[in-house]
Amino acid sequence: QVQLVETGGGLVQAGGSLRLSCAASGRTFSRYTMGWFRQAPGKEREFVAAITRSGGTTFYADSVKGRFTISRDNAKSTVSLQMNSLKPEDTAVYYCGADSGVVSITPDRYDYWGQGTQVTVSS
Repeated sequence: QVQLVETGGGLVQAGGSLRLSCAASGRTFSRYTMGWFRQAPGKEREFVAAITRSGGTTFYADSVKGRFTISRDNAKSTVSLQMNSLKPEDTAVYYCGADSGVVSITPDRYDYWGQGTQVTVSS
């Protein structure tokens, strides 16, 4: 079992920044690839970013490329998402997920999820 807890959401104006963090406990964090997803009201959960076990390779959705940065600290069992130049369309609940397999952009592949943190970007 892996428990994930996201923090760092909030309300920000367009153009602003937020940093989300996800703290993991339970099994060895470095065994999992990690991803960030988001879900807006009435929409399906969509991929935002993912990072390999070592942190050496990252992946991003086209909609956030160049604005968001995913990183991880295996010593602290945390994964973060730095979000810059935020837009109203980034408004959603953001979830971190842990995947015991290879990196995936598909939510169904992830084994564990946090409870989510709300990000609201005002125009």
